[in-house]
Amino acid sequence: MTSTVVYNGDLRTTCTHLQSGSFFETDAPIDNNGKGERFSPTDLMATSLATCMITVMGIKARTMGFDLNDVKIEVLKIMKADPRRVGGINLTFHIPDTLKDIDEKTKTILKNTGITCPVWKSIHPDIEVKVDWGSWG
Repeated sequence: MTSTVVYNGDLRTTCTHLQSGSFFETDAPIDNNGKGERFSPTDLMATSLATCMITVMGIKARTMGFDLNDVKIEVLKIMKADPRRVGGINLTFHIPDTLKDIDEKTKTILKNTGITCPVWKSIHPDIEVKVDWGSWG
């Protein structure tokens, strides 16, 4: 088993990672009867794409002899209605100055690694994913 999810009432859950014991709470968004005080389930979906991409890119960078410390990814989740669902995910990479001068071949390898991560491969093709690689173009 990977995790447990306990419904706490008031449209909130507590999610626990069983191996580590770490946990976080979720909340329904304001536009869907919640308080919007925590990640919503759809926020987690969009955010998991960014975390998966940077994790596999970090693994690849490590094998190439450097790290991707301080890369930041802004995540924008776009909802659609009827039926209510995630319709798009926009990611904007912010590359620290220490990584801006990486050669084009390495950038291409890292970008290709990111867009082939397991979460990207699991996203339904009806969900439009846009990536702005920032200074890596």
